[in-house]
Amino acid sequence: MTAVDQVAGHAEPVFRPNRRSMRAWFRQTGWRHIFAFVALAFALFPIIWVISAAFSTGNLNSQQVIPEDPTLDNFRALMSDEGHPPFWRWFYNSMFIGIMTAVWTVFFCALGAFAFSRLRFRGRRGGMLALLLVQMFPNLLAVVALFLFMTRIKGLYPAIGLGSSWGLIFIYLGGALGVNTYLIKGFFDTIPHSLDEAAKIDGCTHAQTFFKIILPLAAPVLAVIALLSFIATQAEFLIASVMLGGDEDSKTMAVGLSQYVLAGFDSRWGPFAAGSLIGAIPVVLLFLFLQRYIVSGLTSGAVKE
Repeated sequence: MTAVDQVAGHAEPVFRPNRRSMRAWFRQTGWRHIFAFVALAFALFPIIWVISAAFSTGNLNSQQVIPEDPTLDNFRALMSDEGHPPFWRWFYNSMFIGIMTAVWTVFFCALGAFAFSRLRFRGRRGGMLALLLVQMFPNLLAVVALFLFMTRIKGLYPAIGLGSSWGLIFIYLGGALGVNTYLIKGFFDTIPHSLDEAAKIDGCTHAQTFFKIILPLAAPVLAVIALLSFIATQAEFLIASVMLGGDEDSKTMAVGLSQYVLAGFDSRWGPFAAGSLIGAIPVVLLFLFLQRYIVSGLTSGAVKE
């Protein structure tokens, strides 16, 4: 409670707030700050350790959190053309596969979600359930079948067969269409159907309604799907290592940098950390660019007028 004192000659009250003791503050809110700092330390320590390793000269055993003599030797060794793998080719392959997978995933999932959300046709419910049931089995379970399938395709269409970037993109698309279509469909259901009816009265076709009305309103969820698809392709290793084969020029960063681990993790830890740091930059930039869409997508529908 606050004490109210009347000062002589003044009608306005003077408020004197009570000060809480340190024990009361810790019991009410202080412990939350401690847990927050501990969680932040667990989240930031791996990032700080990789950054430190990228600028250190020692191996994993002698590394320190703050390097004594920071150097760029690990980056020079990573980007050198003599006796070292083609890192920038791996970087280009990862960016190409990630961007193409994100773009086509968003496009195809949005088309399928629009059909399931706005159109009424026979087999609509069964098709949606079948799509979800198929997604219960990850691509990893079918890696042998996918390998044999891509080997057959390589003999007919080498551009999309085993060892090609487009073949890996199609595999990633097949694994991402189901659940992402379901997520976008749920967002489309929140968009009022009166907008479709108004567009139909104005003479718009289904395609015009989709591209000019639905897609702009669904930008937040599309940004989230694009970001998750891009991150998933950058972090995926097993399927990419099987489908891309042993050609150095066709590998992604995840597959290419694994050679440093196989060659000797202690001695090649510095270049490995440098490559990981460079590979994380596009993901961070994309997240910062799409942040406003992500925040609006998470908060949309929380408040109703």
